[in-house]
Amino acid sequence: MNPETSTVISKSQSCRRTRHARMRVAALVTSAACLLLAQGCSSEKTEEPTVSVQVAPVEKKTIEQTVTAEALLFALQQSAIVPKIAAPVRKFYVKRGGRVHKDQLLAVLENRDLEAAAQDTKGSYDQAQAAYTTTTAASLPEEIQKAKFDAQVAKENLDATQKVYDSRQELFKQGALPRKDLDQAAVNLVQARSQYEVAQKHLDSLMAVGQHQELKSAAGQLESAKGKYMGAAAQLSYSEIRSPIDGWVTDRPLYAGEMPASGVPLITVMDLSQVIARAHIPQEQAALLKVGDAATITATGLEKPVEGKVTVVSPALDPNSTTVEVWVQAKNPKQVLKPGSSVQLAMIAETVPDALVVPAAAVLTGPDGATTVMVVGSDNRAHQKTVKTGIKQGDDVQIVDGLKGDEKVVATGAYGLPDNTKVTAEEAKEAEKEGADKPSGEKPAAKEDKDEK
Repeated sequence: MNPETSTVISKSQSCRRTRHARMRVAALVTSAACLLLAQGCSSEKTEEPTVSVQVAPVEKKTIEQTVTAEALLFALQQSAIVPKIAAPVRKFYVKRGGRVHKDQLLAVLENRDLEAAAQDTKGSYDQAQAAYTTTTAASLPEEIQKAKFDAQVAKENLDATQKVYDSRQELFKQGALPRKDLDQAAVNLVQARSQYEVAQKHLDSLMAVGQHQELKSAAGQLESAKGKYMGAAAQLSYSEIRSPIDGWVTDRPLYAGEMPASGVPLITVMDLSQVIARAHIPQEQAALLKVGDAATITATGLEKPVEGKVTVVSPALDPNSTTVEVWVQAKNPKQVLKPGSSVQLAMIAETVPDALVVPAAAVLTGPDGATTVMVVGSDNRAHQKTVKTGIKQGDDVQIVDGLKGDEKVVATGAYGLPDNTKVTAEEAKEAEKEGADKPSGEKPAAKEDKDEK
């Protein structure tokens, strides 16, 4: 064997030994990798999963039960003045939008014929007053005095005639007087007695009946004249249109000289110092309200709601809509609330101070209607607790029973979370604040690191 051949053989054997060594190393690395992979898989199977949730503390604060509804605004008072007489308008004293006061003269209708009629009846009334005064102060007393005098004269004449008759009767008994003179004295006595009885009866009648009836007749004539005068004066007053309330003129459709149609308002006056919002709400919500409950009125264009109070809760249902009508009254000093506009009402039916409150998202409702929350304990596990809810206000719910007040509940991520699950708690308010600080579409840094891993 020459030296070159032995060199080639030696190199070939060396290459084979190198390949075998590499193969053994590769096998060892593969075995180690499989062992590590098997150990990793076994570790993943036995490790308990941890769920990241947002928690919120159970707070104590005042919560209110609010009933909301759409409503329509009305003025506190409104008067659509319709004339009682048919006559053209002589003059207006106010314009639309003007401020008026109660009993202020707003307009005058043509009334010259009514003035003449009132003047005529005023004269008749004055005459009746004068006649009544004359009757009670002069005529009747004079007539009574004359009747008394006649009765007195008739009595004196009767007494004198009686004495003459008695004297002649005595003389006739003595034979000193003829029978004819005695008979004449008897006739005179009868006549005198008759005259006296008539005079006395007239006096008695005048005192008992005549005086009363004459006074009654005079008073009746006076009252009749007074009634006619008052009727004419009332007709004249109807031509003067006055405001029955304090307020503002909201409508004045006619001009001076025009004739108002029958039954059509001549002027409309509204009291806008306060307004009334009328709403129709379901019966079950109306049962929560009572007169005096605080309320707010929200209208388009207002910077903040206007405070008011519930003044009417109808005791009966509306037969057309089967709802209950509720009124809310509010002050309107600057007239920012316009009657006829639609507004939103918020009426506080109940206020509970120091109530246990949790976020509404933390309350879960089961198929059977039971309500539960997931409470995060000191062991960092979520425990399911059955609770009884009360008032709901916005995103808050009152917990009446089931919580003590020092717990933390799962606010986000509780749906479908098994009981006793290990969780990583994050304060809901801090998460919201962190999300608000990030630009739109940017993920939090912690999540980015997790995604990269």
